[in-house]
Amino acid sequence: MRDIHKPGDRKIFSRLVTPSDTARFDSGEVHPVYATFALARDAEWVCRLFVLDMKENDEEGIGTMVTVDHLSPAFIDDEVIFEGVVEEINGNEIICSYTARVRERVIARGMQGQKILKKERINQIFNQLRSRNG
Repeated sequence: MRDIHKPGDRKIFSRLVTPSDTARFDSGEVHPVYATFALARDAEWVCRLFVLDMKENDEEGIGTMVTVDHLSPAFIDDEVIFEGVVEEINGNEIICSYTARVRERVIARGMQGQKILKKERINQIFNQLRSRNG
């Protein structure tokens, strides 16, 4: 793992809300607005941008947690700007905060965590779990 980020470092990511990002379940669309679960996906992505910088070729990031305080809607065709900030780096774990905005309006904020592990170790963990559940 490359030691190139520190608390306070920032990354920006933008997402144009599309119909596939709306709040929908097997029963159909709930609201034609940016879904909380789509927000969580994109929050994880803005924080993963740090992981992509830091991981070696034989490593991968794996999510450990995500929180979403969904404060306001975003509509189809709105551009949502995510800003991720490194809060802590504890060994191989990166904890980021993020804020999501449509123009100046904050629509969500929260935290996201990822660990960087050797790909081989991740595969061992997955295989152990599969064999237990077999």
